[in-house]
Amino acid sequence: MTASTEPVDPVVIAQLGRPYGIKGWVWLQVFTRPIENIKRYRDVTLRTERGETRPAQFEKLTVHPKGVTVKIAGFDDRTAVESLGRAEVVVDREALPPAGPNEYYWRDLIGCEVVHLSGQVLGEVKDMMETGANDVLVVQGDRERLIPFLPDEVIRAVDLDERRIEVDWDPDF
Repeated sequence: MTASTEPVDPVVIAQLGRPYGIKGWVWLQVFTRPIENIKRYRDVTLRTERGETRPAQFEKLTVHPKGVTVKIAGFDDRTAVESLGRAEVVVDREALPPAGPNEYYWRDLIGCEVVHLSGQVLGEVKDMMETGANDVLVVQGDRERLIPFLPDEVIRAVDLDERRIEVDWDPDF
């Protein structure tokens, strides 16, 4: 593997899991939503836990009720696919579809300053969580706050150019 195949603006869309069967298939932990969007990507980069990268191609991909399995070209048995470990599946940002109106990629929200309507700075988005009901901003300031990402209700404005999110959320909560 070589470091020269890393995309210019890398986005992790999945991570390899345990092998599935003996013919080179592997489970994927998929980060696209809806999960079926992973089918859009055939040519990807694999980044190992050691940071080594290599181009790869999804030969076949199957969505199961319990997850997604993939056959990576050139990895034809269980031993071969095990050699990849828990490699990340990476694509260049340009491969992602544009976000729709009032839609945001999590990676674009992380690092934004979160400000209450009154002007009080609550902190910075350090992470995001998926709860099933709605996504949640993990905001670190004077303390950690979990703020539901509910547009118009809690999230009043998102300005990615200014890296600022305005919220209507009790600062004491």
